[in-house]
Amino acid sequence: MRIKRTTPRSGIARRTRLLAVTTGLVAAAAFAVPAANAGTAGTFSANQLTAASDAVLNADVAGTAWYIDKASNALVVTADSTVSQAEIAGIKQAAGANAGALRVERTPGMLSKLISGGDAVYATSWRCSAGFNVVSGSTYYFLTAGHCTEGNPPWYTNSTHTTSIGPTAGTSFPGNDYGIVRYSNTSLAHPGTVGSVDITGAANATVGMAVTRRGSTTGIHSGSVTGLNATVNYGGGDVVSGLIRTNVCAEPGDSGGPLYSRTLAIGLTSGGSGNCSSGGTTYFQPVTEALSAYGVTIL
Repeated sequence: MRIKRTTPRSGIARRTRLLAVTTGLVAAAAFAVPAANAGTAGTFSANQLTAASDAVLNADVAGTAWYIDKASNALVVTADSTVSQAEIAGIKQAAGANAGALRVERTPGMLSKLISGGDAVYATSWRCSAGFNVVSGSTYYFLTAGHCTEGNPPWYTNSTHTTSIGPTAGTSFPGNDYGIVRYSNTSLAHPGTVGSVDITGAANATVGMAVTRRGSTTGIHSGSVTGLNATVNYGGGDVVSGLIRTNVCAEPGDSGGPLYSRTLAIGLTSGGSGNCSSGGTTYFQPVTEALSAYGVTIL
C-alpha cells in the first residue's frame, strides 16, 4: 500500500481521511535512492551544519526530512517523490555558502504521518496504535503519536465505539509527535508488553541500534537506527524535529505504534515513506521525551 501525504487541515478534520495505527513494534530494511544532487565533499563546522539545517527548515519544502550525519560531516536531506528538482535547487540556494554540506537523497513514495499499528485503538473518525502502556501513581495510560491525539478525542477498543478506553490526557504536535490517553475503563487490562515481549524500561536510540516495530498493517519487521535528531516536514505546517531515523518499513495504519530494542522502549511511530514490499524510511518520536513530559514510567 502506498503511503499518501495528507493535505493541510486543522484539528479532527485533518485526520478524517487518514488510516490509523495500533500498538506494535516493527522495523525492516528500507532504502533511500541517492540523487545526483549530492553536495560537494568538504569539512564543515558544527555551526555551519546547524546553519544549513536551519536553511532547509526555512525553505519549507513539504516531503523533506533532514539530520546531521556526524560520521560523514554532512547534512543528509531526504526528498520524497513529490519534491521537484526545482525545489531541491531552492533548498541548496537557501543554504548559500553551506550548500556543500548538503547530501541529497531520494526516497520512494511520499513522506506522511502514519496512522495505524499493533493493537488498534479508535478515535471518533480514525484508528491509531497504542504505543506503550505507562503509569503515574495508580493511574494508567498509553502513549501514542501526537498527530493521533490532536483534537483531544475519546478512545475506544473497537470501530463501533461500544467499548470505551478513556480520554486523551495530553498531546504535543507539531514540533513533537507524542500524546497520552488515560484508561478510565477499569475492566481493561494494560500489560507492560508489546505482543509477547515484556518491556522493562526505556532508552535513547543510538546510531546502528537494532530495533523492532510491530504494526497492524505490516506485522513485525526489524532494522536499525540510521540517524538522530531528524526533522521532517509533512506539509501544511506539520514540522516535527528531534526524531529517530530508521531503515524500518511502515505503511498507513502503523502510526503511534511502539519501536523497541530487545526489552527497552525506544520510540513512537511518527511517519515515513515507502512500503514494506520495496522498502522505506520511517521516523520515530523518542519515547524518553514523552515519558519525561508526562511524568510517567513504563509498566
